Amino acid sequence: MFEIQQRTPETYRQQTRRSTLTIAAIFVALAMLLSSSAVLLFGTPGGDNFRWNLGGVIAALMLTVALVRVLLWPQPFMAAAVYGWRLKRSLMRITNLMHHVKAGVAARDPAAMQLLRFYHLGLTQMHQLDGNTSSLSEVVAEINQHKERMEELGMDTDQPRLNPDWIDAVRKITPLPG
Repeated sequence: MFEIQQRTPETYRQQTRRSTLTIAAIFVALAMLLSSSAVLLFGTPGGDNFRWNLGGVIAALMLTVALVRVLLWPQPFMAAAVYGWRLKRSLMRITNLMHHVKAGVAARDPAAMQLLRFYHLGLTQMHQLDGNTSSLSEVVAEINQHKERMEELGMDTDQPRLNPDWIDAVRKITPLPG
């Protein structure tokens, strides 16, 4: 279950830049090492060694992905990047069901209304963390309208946790035609 946490956008961006640069440096070092090694071991002096260089880069990419997922993912310096990735992944899960969500909201289904509220809160935070407030301003009216509708129905508008049961319930809602 994903939960929205309070984060300072400037600190978040600083931490994600640091982790991105670390991963990029690891990839570049591995790509150079593996490409050079492949050319040295299998290449032809003065010949076309493009495939060995490409093979080294592809191997470095796969090794970097493995290192990030296994060794770096749980490290404290990666916490902001992991949080951002999980936030965006949670929002994407809801985006993929949005036609069901909107049908449920139109029918005043509680799970759909809570799911859309979580989506709005997460979307707001994502735009703030990424420093993309212009895109956020385009959906503020929709966010406020949905919040007011929930308040009118006496529903709690504080929905910082993504409840997997909401997703299961919303999947069963028949989307509106068109």
